[in-house]
Amino acid sequence: MTSSEVRPDGQKSTLATWRTRIIGALAVIALLIVAYFILAAFIPRWWAQRIAELVSGSFSKGIGWGLAFGLLGTAIPLFLLLLGTLIWKRRAGKFIAGAAVLLAVIVAIPNLMTLSIVLGNNDAAHAGERILDVDAPAFRGASLAGAIVALATFLTAVGLIGRGRWRRKHPGKPAAPTPPAATSQTPTAT
Repeated sequence: MTSSEVRPDGQKSTLATWRTRIIGALAVIALLIVAYFILAAFIPRWWAQRIAELVSGSFSKGIGWGLAFGLLGTAIPLFLLLLGTLIWKRRAGKFIAGAAVLLAVIVAIPNLMTLSIVLGNNDAAHAGERILDVDAPAFRGASLAGAIVALATFLTAVGLIGRGRWRRKHPGKPAAPTPPAATSQTPTAT
């Protein structure tokens, strides 16, 4: 650092600070790009082989594991994200919301790896598709069905929560008092 980059009060200049941040950000971006290409060649094959070992060619196991991964791998992250948004403005909410988002990403990783096989167009994704077709039949379709059920459940829960909040903020008009019932006065015979 040269003397022109240090202010009289001993702190770095803003130019030096921003230059350091930009160089750091570019280094992180370059590292992420390299990691992406390495993982894109490895993850789809590896994940397909793990699922193939789990299912071992059985349709019923493929459906069962696919539903479990699809349902839990979608519902848990969505509800964790909902928790994070609901608790954001409360005391310690930002910490809990951040932890919930991190946990949601971790729980969603199996579905994201399956998605990399289904939507990927590289050689590893095609190899993963072939492995799943042969050794894990019905896994991909059941995983999609589980994810759709989880999404429908989540949207229903969000609708119910939103409806309850709306009703608390906008209470209905109080019911009009009912007029007393008119009783007929008929003379009684004695």
